[in-house]
Amino acid sequence: MKKLAVFFAVVAMCSFTGLKDPLTAKERKFASDFLTDTRNTLMDITKNLSEEQLKYKTAPDRWSVEDCVKHIAAAENGIWKMEDSIINSPVNPEKRSEIKNSDEQIIAMITDRTMKAQAPESIRPENTPYKSYQEAIKSFYESRDRLINFINTTDKDLRGHVVSFPIGVFDSYQMVLFIGAHSKRHTLQIQEVMTDPGFPKQ
Repeated sequence: MKKLAVFFAVVAMCSFTGLKDPLTAKERKFASDFLTDTRNTLMDITKNLSEEQLKYKTAPDRWSVEDCVKHIAAAENGIWKMEDSIINSPVNPEKRSEIKNSDEQIIAMITDRTMKAQAPESIRPENTPYKSYQEAIKSFYESRDRLINFINTTDKDLRGHVVSFPIGVFDSYQMVLFIGAHSKRHTLQIQEVMTDPGFPKQ
């Protein structure tokens, strides 16, 4: 009788804790693949660059490859802290009606290099804690690895946490995509630097 009671208690616990995943398998895979692909692209195109290539600027007021990586790494940490704060606050699904953009539209909007924006002072390359490309890329990799693990395992209701920004209203799942899109945006900027006629050969 005691064993039977324990069995039913375990069944009840499983039912309560959730056979209902807050994210669909498709959503998890989409975000995980996007985060992985954008991470790998950035690391692959920058890993073999020389110091001269890393520091090359197309103009004195433009960012170098190293500058872009420092900015990406700093933003990655900053946006994650914001995301962590949001998902640990009460859910507000009633605000979902204010979300105007789909997941794909948000990615397209953030990666669109024709739309210019000034980076906040705190995450401009010269204000980041990174002294080199190596420090920045290491930080980026660690942050991104943590984020990929998070999206693959979290039981948080990311769709139920909604936040307003000057550029729109997003849910927390879309904030994860925002992080990946931001790194993709600046990876495109890096590729622009690398295709400049004056970019060092080595």
